[in-house]
Amino acid sequence: MLKKKNIFILSLGIMLGVFMGICGSVFAERGKAEPVAETETLPYEDLRAFTEIFGRIKRDYVEPVSDKKLLEDAIRGMLSGLDPHSAYLVAEEYQELKEGTTGQFGGLGIEVTMENGFVKVVSPIDDTPAQRAGIKTGDLIVRLDDQPVKGMTLADAVKLMRGEPGSKILLTVVREGMEAPLKINITRDIIKVKSVKNRMLEKGYGYVRISSFQSGTGESLKEALAALKKENGGSLKGLVLDLRNNPGGVLNAAVEVSDAFIKSGLIVYTEGRIENSEMRFNAAPDDLIDGAAMVVLINAGSASASEIVAGALQDQKRAVIMGEKSFGKGSVQTILPTSNGSAVKLTTARYYTPSGRSIQAEGIEPDIALGRVKLESLEKTEFKPVKEADLSRHLQNGKGKSTDGEGEQGENKEALETKDYPLYEALTLLKGMSIMHK
Repeated sequence: MLKKKNIFILSLGIMLGVFMGICGSVFAERGKAEPVAETETLPYEDLRAFTEIFGRIKRDYVEPVSDKKLLEDAIRGMLSGLDPHSAYLVAEEYQELKEGTTGQFGGLGIEVTMENGFVKVVSPIDDTPAQRAGIKTGDLIVRLDDQPVKGMTLADAVKLMRGEPGSKILLTVVREGMEAPLKINITRDIIKVKSVKNRMLEKGYGYVRISSFQSGTGESLKEALAALKKENGGSLKGLVLDLRNNPGGVLNAAVEVSDAFIKSGLIVYTEGRIENSEMRFNAAPDDLIDGAAMVVLINAGSASASEIVAGALQDQKRAVIMGEKSFGKGSVQTILPTSNGSAVKLTTARYYTPSGRSIQAEGIEPDIALGRVKLESLEKTEFKPVKEADLSRHLQNGKGKSTDGEGEQGENKEALETKDYPLYEALTLLKGMSIMHK
């Protein structure tokens, strides 16, 4: 009886301490915005129920469980019950998160969330083992090797997917449109994400791909645009900004990317319950491509920071958004380090596009929608259509122009059309916009 009473008193004391510590933080933050209502009281009955369950687990569970584990699991449960993006990060997980925002970490190379107890792929990251193995946006991971995902926390699942470079893991994946689950073997690797890539599509028309938003993405974008302009003689006629399968990342990086193309006005603003969650970001008076036409490509794997950029450029009439409706993650997570070296990832605000739209659970609607289609070239025949230049005794052009065929550019155009149809459509639109603004 004495032992039972001691457990009750111990657990009650621990929980009251934890509760008061949490409340102190929340009340202090609230105090900056609004006074605490005098009627707020501690939920003693709920605390009593918690300590009763705590004591029963300590006494009756089939195996001994430490106080540390029980309290850590209680905190995890408290945060995971809020929304899919709030979480408790132990020291190791916190470190992994920090590594991820700088662009190098170990693992498979996928951005994931939790849905109905399974791990859902938001998007595979470019040039990573997951992308090369064929993982796609929307895949549901139901098993990791022989372990069912159902019942795991997202942190547990991510921990299992990480491992030594060169080691293998078998993912069982449920994919829409497939009758049976897929078994996909992936070899883990060190993930070094180069968040910005660039190339010229044709003379005058550049292409920039941003695969994620890291702390250095804004600076990398400036370098990419400078390289494109230099390659094209100092200016561009148009630019395709590719944000497909970009899972997001650092808020400030999204603001820097948007600011690179907008001369003035609002980029994004956030609203939450505490004072410092309310922020407004405005553009500086410069446009790194001098007003050249822009098309932004998005799809269902474009999330969070990607949607901030797409929404800002759309609302400010700076770019045409093309592709599929985006993922719809319109919340801001703040990393709050704790005294024990861990951290709380807490949803503290919603963000809104310049016109006041919240994309939370809605996503960005493209200006021009494109379905998931793949084009194939018609079989080439030995016979080409007869043209004026093929007729005997045809008149010459008179301006000295060659009457040869399309040449290399025509072949490259056809390759782009069949290899990446959305990008081909974006380039075609850019050309039309450029013609109309001559």
